[in-house]
Amino acid sequence: MAVVINGKDLTVEEVIRVCRGMEEVSISPDAEKRVNKARAYIDKKLDEGAIIYGLTTGFGKFANVFIDRDETTALQHNLIISHTCGMGEPYEQKYVRAAMLLRCNALSRGNSGIRFSTIQTMVDMLNAGIHPQIPCKGSLGASGDLAPLSFIALGLIGLGNVEYKGQIMPAAEAMEKEGIRPVELAAKEGLALNNGTQMMTAVGVNVLWDAMHLMKVADLAAAMTAEALHGITKAYDPKVHELRGHKGQIESAENLRTLLKGSKNAMRVQNTKVQDPYTLRCVPQIHGASRDAIEYVYDAVSREINAVTDNPIVFPDDDDVISGGNFHGQPMALAFDFLKIAVSELADVSERRAERMINPSLSEGLPGFLTLHAGVCSGFMIAQYAAASMVSENKIYDHPACVDSIPSSGNQEDHVSMGTTSARTAAMVLDNAEKVLGIEIATAAQAIWLREKIGESKISNLAPATKAAYEYIRTKSDPIDQDVIMHDELVKFDEMIKDNSLLEVVEKEVTLK
Repeated sequence: MAVVINGKDLTVEEVIRVCRGMEEVSISPDAEKRVNKARAYIDKKLDEGAIIYGLTTGFGKFANVFIDRDETTALQHNLIISHTCGMGEPYEQKYVRAAMLLRCNALSRGNSGIRFSTIQTMVDMLNAGIHPQIPCKGSLGASGDLAPLSFIALGLIGLGNVEYKGQIMPAAEAMEKEGIRPVELAAKEGLALNNGTQMMTAVGVNVLWDAMHLMKVADLAAAMTAEALHGITKAYDPKVHELRGHKGQIESAENLRTLLKGSKNAMRVQNTKVQDPYTLRCVPQIHGASRDAIEYVYDAVSREINAVTDNPIVFPDDDDVISGGNFHGQPMALAFDFLKIAVSELADVSERRAERMINPSLSEGLPGFLTLHAGVCSGFMIAQYAAASMVSENKIYDHPACVDSIPSSGNQEDHVSMGTTSARTAAMVLDNAEKVLGIEIATAAQAIWLREKIGESKISNLAPATKAAYEYIRTKSDPIDQDVIMHDELVKFDEMIKDNSLLEVVEKEVTLK
């Protein structure tokens, strides 16, 4: 079943289905009517000789240069080829597909003045799996993602390279194979195609989606560490968290209670201690704050994926064309900087929990560095180094890109958002965080195994949810008695998190928030 777009009610979940699940896209009949109405209005203004930015004028600093009617097609063509200034490695396919979908959705709102046939051609490319190659660097995030979106438009007009069925080839060649005719841009169309926030939002919505799953993984990791370190679950009592009232904190505490229900290791009261360190006792407060931040980003992104972000904007019913600033990426820049900080904190506290399990001074009687062969074997000593390295690296990426601005276009565009950098660095932070949480889970699984090995506990003492996680882990990675190539083992945990398989196993046992 195709995802039907109309510029108004596309969801985050539908974006993921299209960009990762290759679901097809169609445009609603109502959207087609609105698009045709706006285009007819643009043609009328052209016939009247109206002076409209980007339609009968140049761009940016050239806004005061009038363009003759017979040069408007060349104006749009030149806009696209001159703005393809991106550099660096190409974006992943999922980001390109998301950007194409979001651009089509925005244009389907009927306020951009583009021809319906042009939008339909991009939809046809998306459905055929023709993905323009878009370099990942070069966007200031205002006027939107000019360079990245220009590469999408470049493919639309049959120029540049695309990825098609696993191969890189000229756009014209791929389009010919699918029977798709390249577009010859009409007045206003180039500007409608490359002026917007769709590239930063495409990257950000993918990071957001994975972050939403990582919230649950973080709670699972903490629960497994609590099993390994005989955590005190009384700290997760709902009365405590309701008194503070933060939704994310309440949900995280509920998840921990759910995950640890039935455990004979992590219990409400422990005879050996009165309270846990912050990294266990304050998990709901720490994870919960990240949950609330991620929810804020979800709301902001849900609005942006249905936003008209090009310029000028056409209001045919009001006989009006307005040069505004909806292309400015600041709403997304702030959101994605917030997102990466929230995700980074999940990794930050995770590394501290892993350290407690390997440190014989903190690990509640576990063998040092989780090996029974101290000295000749290093066990999990350097796994913690790797986690610490990525946590520190995230602190560099966490610097908010949105606080920087560099003027462009002869100082006409004198404040930019850097939102695409916010989204790209958020993706880097996410990747590191997934790996760090994987290291914690690997460490917890080793610690749980050692508890049984030294006769302190049994695997059967685990809660049903954590036991399901542990048993699934052991189908992928064996306990480590003698030192092994640790990279090979840790990659398995990274993969279990990235493909959601570990979380899926747990959620067959319990329902997590």
